[in-house]
Amino acid sequence: MFNNWLRTNKVAMWLLTIIRVYIGYEWMTAGWGKLTGGFEAGGFLQGAIAKAAGDHPAVQGWWAAFLEHAALPGVKLFNFIIPLGEFLVGVGLILGTFTTFAALMGLVMNAAFLFSGTVSTNAQMLLLEVLIIVAAANAGKIGLDHWVLPYLRGLWNKMTHRTTKGDGTTHTPFKKQTA
Repeated sequence: MFNNWLRTNKVAMWLLTIIRVYIGYEWMTAGWGKLTGGFEAGGFLQGAIAKAAGDHPAVQGWWAAFLEHAALPGVKLFNFIIPLGEFLVGVGLILGTFTTFAALMGLVMNAAFLFSGTVSTNAQMLLLEVLIIVAAANAGKIGLDHWVLPYLRGLWNKMTHRTTKGDGTTHTPFKKQTA
């Protein structure tokens, strides 16, 4: 019932737009600050790895192992993709372009930060991103998705040679097979 409300209701559409723009602003400003002010993830990664020690670690051992053996050796890549990803997620959410995908990528980053022992606003943002993801297209109706998604569907239908009938159903013609 709630899921249907999120996906179809006009009031939900407006509330999701407010949530989407708020989260987008948070992501965009965080990413822009890192892009223009410099960003070095090495200290953060080392701090997260250190939080995996002790009787009650804030970081699980499997995640610390990933950070130590994959993220830390590839810190230059993370120094680039984290700020760029934050900025692009923010722009996507603010403009309402590929809204569900942008929220999913934001959720992935928030989860990574939470796994690394940083609570801050990550839990709140993660929950709001879940609402956007569950709402799917309704979250981007007041945004560029209103035009972008139907355009892409039309391109896809042309590429797959599907045609839409007057009753809304699609028809895919069969190719004539030769022996």
